[in-house]
Amino acid sequence: MMSYPLKFGEFLKRTGSTKSMQMVLEGPRCPADEEHVECFRELLSSDNQFPRKHDDYHTLLRFLRVKNFDKLKAKDLYLKMLKWRDDFGVDAIAKEFKFEEYEEVKKCYPHGFHGVDRYGRPLYIERLGMIDLNVLLKVTTIDRILKHHIAEQEKTLNLRYPTCSIAAKKHISSITSILDVKGVGMNSFTKPARDIFMEIQKIDSNYYPETLHQLFIVNAGSGFRALWKALKAFMDAHTVAKIQVLGSNYQSSLLEVVDPRCIIH
Repeated sequence: MMSYPLKFGEFLKRTGSTKSMQMVLEGPRCPADEEHVECFRELLSSDNQFPRKHDDYHTLLRFLRVKNFDKLKAKDLYLKMLKWRDDFGVDAIAKEFKFEEYEEVKKCYPHGFHGVDRYGRPLYIERLGMIDLNVLLKVTTIDRILKHHIAEQEKTLNLRYPTCSIAAKKHISSITSILDVKGVGMNSFTKPARDIFMEIQKIDSNYYPETLHQLFIVNAGSGFRALWKALKAFMDAHTVAKIQVLGSNYQSSLLEVVDPRCIIH
């Protein structure tokens, strides 16, 4: 069973709809997937490596999917995720980390969640072309940017997905993202930018796999397309397959999945 924040349990009890809401949060299950997850549980349990947390059905399924249901590879990635959480103190970051400089950061690095897509998934928008890295690194540090990113990932798993699931009356477990790269090119990929990209890519791919539904990269000029060829080499095939790189005439593609009020102009 999914482990949601206490406020959700209290909300379900107050509404008197605990069972029906729980069904929405859990979502439908494919018999084949259930069998894979059960076998995966048994594999982890056989080595006494089955944890008491982060062991819900959908988490295990995400790790299986990213490894094409190769259970040994999924197990290796899953156990590395658990170790990383302990070593990096992820639970403490989720509960205690305060990004006090967030408003200043947004001025030089516009990003954040903005509504939902047409299916009901959280919609994340980032205007990478407007980032001022010099100013950004004066108001915060790379370490704090990474902790902020982790805190947001945890918030998405434990708060945004359940909230969106209840609102959409169906299980939501991934996000849609829009990345505006107007003006971004090879010269933009400085060492600090590269360090941030590589670390976030590592975190998302290894520790939060299969949480991206689709990414639209918009306003991609020739400079970014050259950069994109290099960036793809650091990304897994699952992620690359979910990415569309679009030029300035991106509106029609986005309108298929996003309300026009959410589209970047």
